[in-house]
Amino acid sequence: MAGIRIKDIDIYHPSKSIGNDFFIQHFDEKGIDIRGLLAALGRENRYSIDSKDENSLTMAFEAASNVLDKTGLTGADIDLIAYASQTPEYIFPTNSLMIHRLINGASHTICIDSNANCAGMTASVEQVSRQMMANPRIRRALVIGSDYVAPHANKNDPVYYANFGDAAAALILERDENSVGFIDSIYQTDTCVYGNSLFPAEGLANLGRTGVAAGEFNVKFIPFDDSICVDAASESINTLLSNNGIAPESIKAACFSQLSLPNIKAVSGKTGIDADAAVYIGDEFGYTSTSSPFIALHKAVTTGQLERGDKVLFWTVGAGWQNVAFVMEY
Repeated sequence: MAGIRIKDIDIYHPSKSIGNDFFIQHFDEKGIDIRGLLAALGRENRYSIDSKDENSLTMAFEAASNVLDKTGLTGADIDLIAYASQTPEYIFPTNSLMIHRLINGASHTICIDSNANCAGMTASVEQVSRQMMANPRIRRALVIGSDYVAPHANKNDPVYYANFGDAAAALILERDENSVGFIDSIYQTDTCVYGNSLFPAEGLANLGRTGVAAGEFNVKFIPFDDSICVDAASESINTLLSNNGIAPESIKAACFSQLSLPNIKAVSGKTGIDADAAVYIGDEFGYTSTSSPFIALHKAVTTGQLERGDKVLFWTVGAGWQNVAFVMEY
């Protein structure tokens, strides 16, 4: 059976970078000390959109264009476009349909949007890989993850306002008769904090009835201990590796959620993944939500940490929460 492999990956981010000092001053003026929070999360810088002409969709298009140019492919070579975002620029038509138009996609191309919050792109790559395994007519798929959280962040909320960065990642999945590629995946869902992150804060129906007042199109966030997912993630990863006879030390790159550096270290430690295998980009990019594991993948590939034939492990968590993990041979 043909394998579904990652042909290549590329990213896009705005040119403007903002350091911690900006946010420390912002919250100092409100009498809130966020130094400990930023240090705990592992933040230093993050890229930030600085133009009214940029948003999650334009970043997605730039990332998609970059990976198509890099591989010498065109929109006509793509059989499926999957776009993952928790902050899509449009509810309808689908943003993937707009990407299709921008890259001059073929008439047979499947276009789908997905939203599993921060787990969105990870879930999309997993779901698309399985769809490609079942449907031989899909030879190549373009999967994109892009979020622009800043317009919806409450400026009094340190977690959302000071934590996130703007970026997009795009990769091409390809059917390859001589490749192992996608191996297996696992999900684990626990809705214990399902109401702690809500967007829009009052729901779309209420916005439609009353219009949009200040703050109503922001994220409503109730702080909670995000480390609650560590044990579940570790259990899932241990099961995934064990079920497939994969030794933890064979994982050459662990591309995890970049929400929290301590969580990355904790999951690595509990699963036997080498600390050097865990890729961290949250100090440069901030937390880019749905794309963060794949920006980590991009770093692993471009730095030579990950080579063809190596095993790469992905794990992330979405609001609510849901853990997603899968393993591939790159």
